[in-house]
Amino acid sequence: MRKPLVAGNWKMNGTRESARTLLDGIKAGAMAVNGADLAVCVPYVFLQQVQEALDGSPIAWGGQDLSKEPKGAFTGDISAAMLLEFGCRFVIVGHSERRTLHGESDTEVAEKTAAALEAGLTPIVCVGETLEEREQDVTNDVVGRQLDAVLARVGSAGLGRCVVAYEPVWAIGTGRTATPEQAQEVHAFIRARVAAEDAEVAGALKILYGGSMKPDNAAELCAKPDIDGGLIGGASLVAEDFLAIGRAAGGS
Repeated sequence: MRKPLVAGNWKMNGTRESARTLLDGIKAGAMAVNGADLAVCVPYVFLQQVQEALDGSPIAWGGQDLSKEPKGAFTGDISAAMLLEFGCRFVIVGHSERRTLHGESDTEVAEKTAAALEAGLTPIVCVGETLEEREQDVTNDVVGRQLDAVLARVGSAGLGRCVVAYEPVWAIGTGRTATPEQAQEVHAFIRARVAAEDAEVAGALKILYGGSMKPDNAAELCAKPDIDGGLIGGASLVAEDFLAIGRAAGGS
């Protein structure tokens, strides 16, 4: 049985003080989250603070991106080894904002996934379609292409060491949310796509929903058979909202 994961993506938000308050709030309520794992993926500048705050707690943490290169003349980039030095377990790879704003290709996302796996990190690999692509009825084509690039680079065994996050781009930060049925349809497609390569890997693969999951829709979304938690944006910046989603995902 797949244990749900609720991972917060703070994006480019926070100060040292707000991070302290948020982490204290999450830690205080984490023990009441039964049946789901919690993680926070934070801006690099907060990693030391997060490591010190969460060390020894049940909450994992990670980065929001990494370089495909292990080291070198790549000003502004962060390597997998650097993330590991701060105790990271996870790293987000291929978020739609990286694909759109920074021009990351499917191939580059696949290379970053490989770099994370080779270092021992668990990549949270993001896939998803834009509103235009959904309206053109090519969601499966887009998501399948993005997923296939990763499969081609790391194989089904490598993907089995990842977490996949389906994030309909049209539902991120817009207040719009895919219906549970729409989300489940794409999650089921992802699992079937992986099953065509390796049924065992597909059965164990965690697939998170990353499109504006909130306390009031989390339970209904996570009740779907192929939705294994969420990659949470705005709601992860409010401790009680994040914890409420964790409780909903875990059925508590």
